Amino acid sequence: MNRMLTLEKLQVSNSNGLLVDLNVMINPGETLSIMGPSGSGKSTALYALLGALPAGFKASGRVLLNVQDVSRLPPHRRKIGLLFQDDVLFPHLSVGGNLAFAIPPRLEGRELRSAAVSAALAQAGLEGFEDRDPATLSGGQRARVALMRALLAEPAALLLDEPFSRLDREMRNQIRGFVFETIRTRNIPSILVTHDHEDAIAAGGKIISPLGETLSP
Repeated sequence: MNRMLTLEKLQVSNSNGLLVDLNVMINPGETLSIMGPSGSGKSTALYALLGALPAGFKASGRVLLNVQDVSRLPPHRRKIGLLFQDDVLFPHLSVGGNLAFAIPPRLEGRELRSAAVSAALAQAGLEGFEDRDPATLSGGQRARVALMRALLAEPAALLLDEPFSRLDREMRNQIRGFVFETIRTRNIPSILVTHDHEDAIAAGGKIISPLGETLSP
């Protein structure tokens, strides 16, 4: 199902004052970019969306996926995926095992789960990588596996926490294009947190600060 992500007067503050003030709607397939320097509240906004704010922070407002208010749900029930700065693949599992780990329990049976893994690898241009050790993959290959693992969990929305920052320039351009094209194809609303202006431009959506100010492209 196509979903729309709405941040309705989402505010987060701590003892230093207001850090996040967002009132925005993200359409299916669209990527909103939140830009700012370190310490500006970008990561705090992600934690609020996930329902995982650290102690000392106070949040108000609502997070809506279509018409459902998920603000009071625990993180594991929000159906919001996260793509980290590091790919965090499990070193004790094969590439196929890493992907299978994310498949929802409703997809039962070894054959169906194996087919889902193979299809994800094919989409990422990594056919036949099921038995590979993650340690043998290049940075770009690991990034693609991490994205497909996030998508196999069937998120209703996806958060991108500076996922391209550890890639060299050539690989960054390639993986960035793959990620945003996949998001558009799957009609997933997403939010990119970054300090890199080129990443925000490549996302193709609105660019704002953690306090909701519109930034020029």
